Amino acid sequence: MTDNPAAVLDELLRQRHSCRGFLPTPVPRDVQESFFRIAQRTASWCNSQAWQVSVASGAAVERFREALVAGAKAGDRESDFPFPPEYTGVYQERRRECGFQLYNAVGVERGDKAGAARQALENFRLFGAPHVAILSSDPGLGTYGAVDVGGYVQVLLLAMQAHGVAAIPQAALASQSARVKSLLGIPAERKVVCGISFGYEDTAHVANSYRTRRAELSDVVDWVDD
Repeated sequence: MTDNPAAVLDELLRQRHSCRGFLPTPVPRDVQESFFRIAQRTASWCNSQAWQVSVASGAAVERFREALVAGAKAGDRESDFPFPPEYTGVYQERRRECGFQLYNAVGVERGDKAGAARQALENFRLFGAPHVAILSSDPGLGTYGAVDVGGYVQVLLLAMQAHGVAAIPQAALASQSARVKSLLGIPAERKVVCGISFGYEDTAHVANSYRTRRAELSDVVDWVDD
């Protein structure tokens, strides 16, 4: 690491990836408190700080995992925010590339629907993570509340990485919003945005053997000077 702040941030972003295989070792509470405290500095609309975080560990995370797997097998889907009806164009291309990388890593052949379904269930098993954080927004803050939670997610992921803790943000957990809120005692009126499973990375796990690409700057930034 360097003392140059921009270089430190760049390095953290380069190191961070969505972890899909965790060690069972729990993250000490003081370490968790440290990265959540850092994330609390996230900027938000009118400083509303829309996020609320519920963290499950130990026996609670095992009950959570078991209940979500059962819900997924039963086909339960009830999200507070609508999922995209479809992905098209470059967004579909990026999504497919990411999916193919994962399936190739874990040995799921193209067209193997049963294998793909088994891998999808790993989302609800939290990829074996010893902890999960559920992030919700206040319904009265609408879209901007959800946007604020998204900003919080990014800062939290970087804070976790800085502490040597691996993580994966999961929209899949929001697909069972009612069940998630019931299991963790989250008020029913709050809106579940996503979950983050976290812990220490199992570097030997095949699902952690690949990295996704990012678009070129010229593909996403337009410079308007006059």
